Amino acid sequence: MQTRNINKAGVSVIMVEQNARRCLQICDRGYVLDHGTTAYSGTGRSLSNDPKVIELYLGTLGQNTD
Repeated sequence: MQTRNINKAGVSVIMVEQNARRCLQICDRGYVLDHGTTAYSGTGRSLSNDPKVIELYLGTLGQNTD
């Protein structure tokens, strides 16, 4: 994936993505915004496994099917 190669070259990448589950799988750090305010932040892994984030923002997308 080109985004990872760019990041490995030392360039920070900001992604705004509708496929939150996929984005959280590849990001180092994630922020969940709610009405313009940071509601949750953490590693992609911790956010994708956070029960409250799953319930409020990911729904069934947050369920690990891997």
